Amino acid sequence: MNRRTSRRMSRPQGSTRLATATESLERARGLDRTIRALSTAVRRTLGTGTVKDTLHGVPMGHPAHPPLTDVPMGLWMSAAVLDLMPGTRRASQTLVAAGLAGAVPTVLTGVADWASMHREQQRVGLIHAMSMATASGLYSASFWARYQGRDSAGRAFGFAGLTALLAGGYLGGHLAFRQAGGASHADQTAHLVSLGWHDLCGIEDLPDGWPVHRRLGYISLFVLRTGDDVHVLTDRCSHLAGPLHQGRIITDDNADPCVVCPWHGSTFRVRDGAVVHGPATARQPSFETRITDTGTIQVRPLG
Repeated sequence: MNRRTSRRMSRPQGSTRLATATESLERARGLDRTIRALSTAVRRTLGTGTVKDTLHGVPMGHPAHPPLTDVPMGLWMSAAVLDLMPGTRRASQTLVAAGLAGAVPTVLTGVADWASMHREQQRVGLIHAMSMATASGLYSASFWARYQGRDSAGRAFGFAGLTALLAGGYLGGHLAFRQAGGASHADQTAHLVSLGWHDLCGIEDLPDGWPVHRRLGYISLFVLRTGDDVHVLTDRCSHLAGPLHQGRIITDDNADPCVVCPWHGSTFRVRDGAVVHGPATARQPSFETRITDTGTIQVRPLG
């Protein structure tokens, strides 16, 4: 192999350079002051309760933002296709307007999720949001130009908006798939715990009413004893893997004990791992427990 061939083979591909450039955004500390101010304002505005949980997607069981992005993106990309065909002016204008309407809930859910992410995710998310805001602004200009009868300008603004849309979509993909924003971070007990009962510890080793950390093979467990009852969940919060055993214990409206994740405030019912409040949307994997005659606590994955 000659030197020229070796040098050509060692060059990074375009896709690799793009991924490397995107990863550099994760380390862009210059964005932190803006992120800190914006995320604090969003959290204060949303507070806690039904509105915040709905924006995160708690009633759906998974984040609400990702599926909503399909609405404006699909409509605007369809408008771009129609703009290449004759006699589709009115249809294109309708699609652009519908995309602008669909962008409203998409933005609200995205902002809610972004405010409860890790800083590296927020850095990429901020640039993603800026790209999508640019796309929305350009499509707004496109709609206004079309409404005034300036179809050429409307199409130009639309194709410019499509460019920003695709850039923002790429960053959203990086945030979702490379940085796992929105995915469940809880340990997958079905793959890590074998069938049957497993000895955990003696009941006398557990303080009453105070969560502790225990291990079962490869996974970390949150263990809470309340009197003669023992509740066990996987310890890594499904939102972003926060340590639940370091969280606060509260009770819900039905007086059931719940744990609040110390990182972002996700709240789970310790009896079965159900989500009480977001930003987590995925149920926390839980375990069935029993106490043997010798006082040993045994566990097995629930369900």
